[in-house]
Amino acid sequence: MSNLFKFLPSVDSVLTRLEEEGVIDGLPRSLSRDLVNGFFDVCREEIRGGVITEEKQLAADVLFPRLACHVRAGARPHFRRVLNATGVVVHTNLGRSLLAESAVRAVEEACACYSNLEFDLTTGERGSRYSHVEKIICEITGAEAALVVNNNASAVLITLETLARGHEAIVSRGQLVEIGGSFRIPDVMTKSGAILREVGATNRTHLRDYENAINEETALLMKVHTSNFRLIGFTKEVSGAELVELGRSHDLPVYEDLGSGNLTNFDGLGLIREPTVQEVVAEGVDVVSFSGDKVLGGPQAGIIVGRKKYIDMIKKNPLNRAVRIDKMTLAALEATLRLYLDPERARREVPTVRMITEKPEELRKQAQSLARILRRELGDSMTVGVREGVSRVGGGAFPEQDLKTFLVTLVPCTGISVMELKERLLSTDPPLVARIEEDAFCLDPRTLSREEYKLAAGALMEAMA
Repeated sequence: MSNLFKFLPSVDSVLTRLEEEGVIDGLPRSLSRDLVNGFFDVCREEIRGGVITEEKQLAADVLFPRLACHVRAGARPHFRRVLNATGVVVHTNLGRSLLAESAVRAVEEACACYSNLEFDLTTGERGSRYSHVEKIICEITGAEAALVVNNNASAVLITLETLARGHEAIVSRGQLVEIGGSFRIPDVMTKSGAILREVGATNRTHLRDYENAINEETALLMKVHTSNFRLIGFTKEVSGAELVELGRSHDLPVYEDLGSGNLTNFDGLGLIREPTVQEVVAEGVDVVSFSGDKVLGGPQAGIIVGRKKYIDMIKKNPLNRAVRIDKMTLAALEATLRLYLDPERARREVPTVRMITEKPEELRKQAQSLARILRRELGDSMTVGVREGVSRVGGGAFPEQDLKTFLVTLVPCTGISVMELKERLLSTDPPLVARIEEDAFCLDPRTLSREEYKLAAGALMEAMA
């Protein structure tokens, strides 16, 4: 065994060959050397483990294909593109919303060029970065004023810290939610300095519960969107309008955390209705916050809208500096919001909205088209079918509610299991992520663009090789 180690090729010789064959074009030589050394460490372990037992297995020509694959894999960016065939539109693990083409162009220009980020082109003096989006947010939502921070968790934190620090904020017990990443409303309230005052029962909260809890320490009435779950059966919650009336009678502001917060009415899709931001603002709620990168379909952002009196207070909070948005977010958000000035254009051009509202008959055609491509490319290695299925909105919106779709089903015919296929596809370039249902690997065309069909076929061919 010990004699086999000396037959490993020299690092410099394989580096030269990698360069000659274009495997490491543009890769720093130090990184290339580290990757080659890492590959040879694997070979040494295989010698020790008895996987490599003969000198000929260590010949440069024998090792080179594996080495090239190892180097290419190691040279890939860690953060990279993934094909989403899960049918979950706002997939929180796969980057949430895709940006509209106009938003992508705006981000590219913001990155490549100087801009008027904090420069007033009218006066030639310092300006406010928030001025680029505040007016358009107010126009779309009907709010008096608006502020944007880096995500909705920050929006909740800075709103509570501004309006209720050291005082009580009254919340229904049934709305003390935890969402992805262990984000819990009670924990955020503690960090903000607000004192949580729970009222009601888990399934039923009445207006009188809020009213009975009001005292001299009360600073805020709060309502929270129940992301990621639904309460059904014997339930009751207090509407925003009822809380507003109660708040006015006690001179208390009302704050609603809408979570995913949508600007589009999705009636007609068979989904249980969720209020739009515009409707909540119209109820008179003083402050409303919601995400920019979920159902809205823009970049990661926390958007705070409401009465100017309270938004101005939040703007002046020193914490605002720590949670402010950058120029790329501003560029993407403004471009996305401009599409919402024409609701029909937003349905066509905002990818998230377009995917959610895609008609089942169109998805059937897309599934059949994808299946034809896969049958042609994969041949006898895979059984390809099409059947009805369901998609999900994701992002905490419309929990446990289905969107009708059509799935392309795949079952390998070459001895590997469906689970092994799923695992192999995580290592392809690009990786293909989908789901297993009824012993088949299922691709949902709702979240795959037509331009990605060939890429999906290529990933499957790579996984089956």
